Amino acid sequence: MKKFLFITFSLLLACVAWSQNDSNDIVKVGDAMPAFTIVHDDGTQLTSSSLKGKVILVNLFATWCPPCQKELAAVKDQLWPKYKDNKDFVLLVIGREHTDADLTKYNQKKGFAFPLYPDKNRAIFNAFAKNLIPRSYLIGKDGKVVYTSKGYTDQEFAELMKQIEGALKK
Repeated sequence: MKKFLFITFSLLLACVAWSQNDSNDIVKVGDAMPAFTIVHDDGTQLTSSSLKGKVILVNLFATWCPPCQKELAAVKDQLWPKYKDNKDFVLLVIGREHTDADLTKYNQKKGFAFPLYPDKNRAIFNAFAKNLIPRSYLIGKDGKVVYTSKGYTDQEFAELMKQIEGALKK
């Protein structure tokens, strides 16, 4: 029994260490934002290059992910009301492996006032990371990553809000 508990505990620690491992991250603080194109179901596109000079928050989520739900609720209640009218700020909430149709249906349930963007083939997600959601990447006006987070906690979200404020002042 002790051997079983030891093995179970060791595997748990290995999983936690692996999930926190920077090798799962492609984009890190100080890196330039990767170039990407959001392609809508109707073929219209939004390119990352069209957002130059703005503070950009890229949030990667999935509709089935419980921590993502908590984070998007905080975006809805705290972040979006504060920054939605700021001309220097862009929020890109991107649904990993979701289409516009999926996101429209999801938004009907959630009632978000901010736009949701599709990433049905993981092309955008794969430019930023290998796995784990939710993820957020804050890009400064110079196009470089100033803050990253994965997972969701109230403390992390408070830090994200602080980092947005700082990036907008630069």
